[in-house]
Amino acid sequence: MPVLTAPSEVAEAASDAATDDPWVTIVWNDPVNLMTYVTYVFETYFGHPQDVAHRLMLQVHQEGRAVVSTGTREAMEVDVEAMHGFGLWATLQRSGQ
Repeated sequence: MPVLTAPSEVAEAASDAATDDPWVTIVWNDPVNLMTYVTYVFETYFGHPQDVAHRLMLQVHQEGRAVVSTGTREAMEVDVEAMHGFGLWATLQRSGQ
């Protein structure tokens, strides 16, 4: 016999899935921090390998921004606050926007 799900349960599950959509942390270019420092932050805080950290730093410098982490909204809020603590300009947004 098939299991029936009440419509309210389906709507709740869809709502939960929407909140689980990936979010991203974006670091923005600024006129203050040295490129070596930004690379260091990406390596030490996010654990990016040196080549990845350097590539992300160059993207920030040349394109004005780079996505440096992806995850839940709560995790990205923590990463943004950490970037602010390092003196970097950072924001979060839903992935794909």
